[in-house]
Parts: sequence; C-alpha cells; structure tokens
Amino acid sequence: MEKMRIGCETYTWAMSGDTYKNRLEHIIEVTSKAGFESIEPDTGFMTNFTDPVLFKEVLDKHGIELSVLCHVEDWRNPQETVAEKLNADQWIEFMKHFPDAILLLVQMPGQDRNDLKERQQNLLSCVNEIARRASDEGIVCSYHPNSPMGSIYRTEEDYEILLNGLDNKVIKYTPDVGHMAKGGMDPLKVIKQYRELVNCIHYKDMFQDGRWARMGEGIIDFEGITRYLKETDFGGWIIVEDECEEAITDPDGITMKDGVYIDKVLKPLL
Repeated sequence: MEKMRIGCETYTWAMSGDTYKNRLEHIIEVTSKAGFESIEPDTGFMTNFTDPVLFKEVLDKHGIELSVLCHVEDWRNPQETVAEKLNADQWIEFMKHFPDAILLLVQMPGQDRNDLKERQQNLLSCVNEIARRASDEGIVCSYHPNSPMGSIYRTEEDYEILLNGLDNKVIKYTPDVGHMAKGGMDPLKVIKQYRELVNCIHYKDMFQDGRWARMGEGIIDFEGITRYLKETDFGGWIIVEDECEEAITDPDGITMKDGVYIDKVLKPLL
C-alpha cells in the first residue's frame, strides 16, 4: 500500500478574488516551499495551463505533482448542458496526461435548497455520467460535497442519498472534514461509515462557532483522522484547503504556516 502524502488546494488563493487568478505558477512555487508534495488546482486557475505538456514542465520545475484536478459546475439539469459536457470532456482529455491524478467533481452551491430531491438526483445523474466517460479513458474520479447553505448535499441525511447514489464502480468520494463539521456531522464517523468509497480527503479547520480556522487552531481532530486513515491503509492524498480569514489577505503566509503544522503534527503520523 502506498504511503499517504499531503498536497495543497488552490482555494486558499481563490479567497483573494482575482488577485491570483493568473498566477498558478506562483502558487505552485509557494506550495513547494511550504513542503507540500502536490497541488490540487481548481480548473478556474488553469487558464494559462490548458496545455498539459506545458503544465507538466512547470510542475517538474518546482518538484510538485498534480494529485487532483478540481472541476466545478452547476449540474442543475437531469443531463449535462452542452457547455457542461464540453468542459468536462476537455478536462477528461487533459487528465489523460496525468494518469495517477484524480478528476474531482464539485457542484457550485446554489442560492437555496428548493426542489432539493430533484436537484440531488440531477447532480447524481450528471456526475455519474461524467465519471463513466472518464473511466472509459482510464481516469479516476471522485466527488466532493460542500456546506454552504445552498448546497444540496450538506447534512447527514443528504450524504446518505449522495453516497448511496454515486456509481461506485466509476466514482468515489472525497470527504472534506471541515464541510462535514459545518454540516453538523462528526467527520471521523462519516469517514469510517463510507471508508471503502474514500480515495482522497480534504483537510480544513473550523472553530466551534462555525468560522473557518487556520489549520491546527480549530476543533477538527486531524491527528485522530490521520491515524485512522493510516490504520486502514489509506494510500491516497490528503489535500489541505485552508479557508481561514487570514487567507484572504495572505494566502502565501497561511500556506507556509500550514506547512509548519503539517511537518510537526501530521507527517510523523504518516
């Protein structure tokens, strides 16, 4: 079984608006300096790197892997729209150049939870179909639920529908421990319940009052979760996605501080 490794998500820089939108190489450089082994970019950051050969050259330059590519869409209809299908197929083609990486599908939260059951089924229909096409090309997929109030999969009851509705032959599950806590769940309990579906995991911290915390300063039991993953031979990526308030003004600094926490607390557990 492969050893767990730790990568970094670009959302920490997305919190600054458009400041870093066209600075993915800078983000990769900071990620490397902070001691992370991989990057998980949102496709919104990939404007200048749609050429997979060029992107691989930049990753190699900084000693960083592509662990995950995060693709976000609305998926509000029973089938993908023409534009959604074109986007998904573009990234499936891109991912052929990174056969060890995961294509992570994430739905953009809505404004509300109206028509919830219909929207939940529409999402499942779309992501299962994308994952089947990706699987046919040898690409591994995963789905990442989130927790804003307009998210259609944010509570324990929602997760039961989601995780029993994903076509687990072609798509697995990326638990986000912060989003689960925000949705009123015990992250470790959910991970244990659906462990066989987990092929990647997102780490973010949260204060007791629901505000996002800098990693290691909130209530999330990263050490307990990491030990459990180790005990169950998880060999995938842990991806850090720090959304604390300080990241809005200093995402580079937050990432470096997270790297120190990881070196001291998490890496010895791996």
